[in-house]
Amino acid sequence: MLKSKVDYSINPDDFMMGLEVGERTIQEDGKINFLYTSANNDIKKVVKGIQSVTTTPIIGCTSSGGIIVPDGYITSDSGFAGIMSLSDPNLTIGIACHEAGRDARAIGRKVAIEAVENAKTTRAPAYFYMVATPKEEEDYLMGIQDVIGRVPVFGGSAADDRVEGKWKIICNDKVINDGVAVAFFYTDNEINTSFVSGYKETDNMGLITKVKNSRTLVSIDEVSALKKYAHWINVSPLKLQEQNLLFTSITKPLGIKDPLGNLTVVRHPMFGNDMGTKTTADDTITLGNKVVEGTAIIQLEADVNQLITSASEAVRNLKKKMYNAPAAYLLFHCGGRRFEIGNRIDEVYNNILKESHGVPFLVAFTFGEYGYEEHSSNICGGLMLSYTCFGKK
Repeated sequence: MLKSKVDYSINPDDFMMGLEVGERTIQEDGKINFLYTSANNDIKKVVKGIQSVTTTPIIGCTSSGGIIVPDGYITSDSGFAGIMSLSDPNLTIGIACHEAGRDARAIGRKVAIEAVENAKTTRAPAYFYMVATPKEEEDYLMGIQDVIGRVPVFGGSAADDRVEGKWKIICNDKVINDGVAVAFFYTDNEINTSFVSGYKETDNMGLITKVKNSRTLVSIDEVSALKKYAHWINVSPLKLQEQNLLFTSITKPLGIKDPLGNLTVVRHPMFGNDMGTKTTADDTITLGNKVVEGTAIIQLEADVNQLITSASEAVRNLKKKMYNAPAAYLLFHCGGRRFEIGNRIDEVYNNILKESHGVPFLVAFTFGEYGYEEHSSNICGGLMLSYTCFGKK
């Protein structure tokens, strides 16, 4: 039977922070510690503190602004560290990681092979967790699937507080600035996921007619992408230059549908690129994830109230998928959504606490989310919710 513990520390000493949270989450037959910290912590010291009291494998990343646990929304000037530990005599875990390189897909293959070997098996896992730094998530995912096939994924990208590249990946005693880590789950226990956004589709949609380097949207319906998007949301393109677009688009992002129409995956407009002078509208949009020419793109919409309620609705819907009693909820919530929610984040906490009914949970705030839904393929998105429930058996 799977058991879980969740706890946190905000001790101003990084080593003691790790020691405290490590002691509070120790379990007999512990198989994995999911660890989420502030990007401002000395994470190597946090890890040393944890490893001074437990040998359970560690994997995770930095979380944007804080984390949510059953005690509330946790943040502090000295940082934070939160752990979800899982124990189960029938659970086998294989963990591996790698720094970024020239060929992300090849690195994904290598990480997958190492994770299988570290699990001391030759089989594909039942599920796998992936964490990566923002940029090449799709390529890592393809490489992993080259080795194990389309095994369901859950997880999210490392984040920081201000989108300034301070994010880190944690994999046992390694702290990686740029790369990928995975945990392969070999178990007969029930695991279910929910990959949703809570945004509504508008009538604004068009055909992607030009893309550069996979993540730069050049044109929609042969019109410059920023001009088209600005028209859709009734804002001057000049007000969407550079990072102005990042924050404006949190409540009005773009989305693409999977081939079966069961999942609309958010594409977050991150940066408005000025291709000419300040008086031209011939501009492009840098997105958080890949898009492909010849496919449709839709403008989505949600206000802050909808962002808040969808965070707990996703837990409710995830519970409905479970045949067995839940033992733990590991929830990845986009950091951009958290930014827009602002000081109403306690409403998210209260709603999730109510839906969890005493089951341990941990929410980390990521800069990209991974998952699948209703027979879709595994896919990466932004401004989304990637929620996972581990069953007791």
